[in-house]
Amino acid sequence: MPGADSRARRRIEALLGEAGVRIGGNRDWDLQVHDEHLYARLLAQGSLGLGESYMDGWWDARSLDGLLCQLMQARLDQRVHGLAEIGDALLARLSNRQSRGRSGEVGRRHYDLGNDLYAAMLGRRLVYSCGYWREADGLDAAQEAKLDLVCRKLELRPGMRVLDIGCGWGEALKYAVERYGVSGVGVTISQAQADYASRLCAGLPVQIRLQDYRDLREPFDAAFSIGMFEHVGVRNYRGYFEVVRRCLPDQALFLLHTIGGNISSNHTDPWIARYIFPNSMLPSAAQVARASEGLFVVEDWHNFGSDYDRTLQAWRANIEAAWDRLDPRYDERFRRMWRFYLSASMAAFRSRRTQLWQVVMSPRGVPGGYVAPR
Repeated sequence: MPGADSRARRRIEALLGEAGVRIGGNRDWDLQVHDEHLYARLLAQGSLGLGESYMDGWWDARSLDGLLCQLMQARLDQRVHGLAEIGDALLARLSNRQSRGRSGEVGRRHYDLGNDLYAAMLGRRLVYSCGYWREADGLDAAQEAKLDLVCRKLELRPGMRVLDIGCGWGEALKYAVERYGVSGVGVTISQAQADYASRLCAGLPVQIRLQDYRDLREPFDAAFSIGMFEHVGVRNYRGYFEVVRRCLPDQALFLLHTIGGNISSNHTDPWIARYIFPNSMLPSAAQVARASEGLFVVEDWHNFGSDYDRTLQAWRANIEAAWDRLDPRYDERFRRMWRFYLSASMAAFRSRRTQLWQVVMSPRGVPGGYVAPR
């Protein structure tokens, strides 16, 4: 009904106005509407409707990340909730969304999308996590700096046996083995990643396994986990740290590299859950601390979340330059989905709604104290 559509538009205009966004405006972050049904859809579906309507071509903005950053800074996502978000929250309360039976879903639906996609986006190394830009002048340098930072924080030495929980395409273990003389085991739940990592590390003292982290029961001298904890889930945090603890001697170090949220939650954004990372969620600092309490001493907590905005911008530049030479299965709707994912992630870090933490832990505390490299 025209009346209902008009009321929905006025409501959306008012909300956007609070975020400094105009419909049809001439600034890069202003909303350009192509379908007038958009307003009712946004009110009914919240963030899920925002992402899906962008995928459907109902709206655009010259700076997608700029628009989404404006919305996040104004906390509009906390004021407009669709039924999907309410349902996700209820399911998270009633069930373990990251159980053994569901743990492989994110591997199949996200990490197995195609190594060609990730090779085009991620740069020289297939490292799908935040780079460290403190002294780096480009993406490849930032990723190498991050890998070296991990090794230095763990005080790796020749002969050590190292565990990588959620090893991705094997780049971190390869770097540690070649630069620091260690051996290692990497576990992942993605078949595509396991196959690639096995080829990448062929001839090195590295074992890559398609294995759930919960099945690890063997000793290591050090351990790290880069960009995997976001898939563990709050119901499993304690069990995760118990697995790590049983694999490490008292004098060992563990490094957790994870995206984190400012507020404790038990579910993720419904659009992200449906299209990008099923059954994922971001931990809060309080949740990490509670889950590791009594198992580890926190030696260092390093936040360089602003570096993720730069990393994501570099990934976006790479993938936008590569679309035309990639497989046609990455059609226009997929491209818009991927642009929304990268842009929303940029906005989350730029607005400081999400963080990037490297947390160094020891089982019993480092005698005399731990000095953290930067």
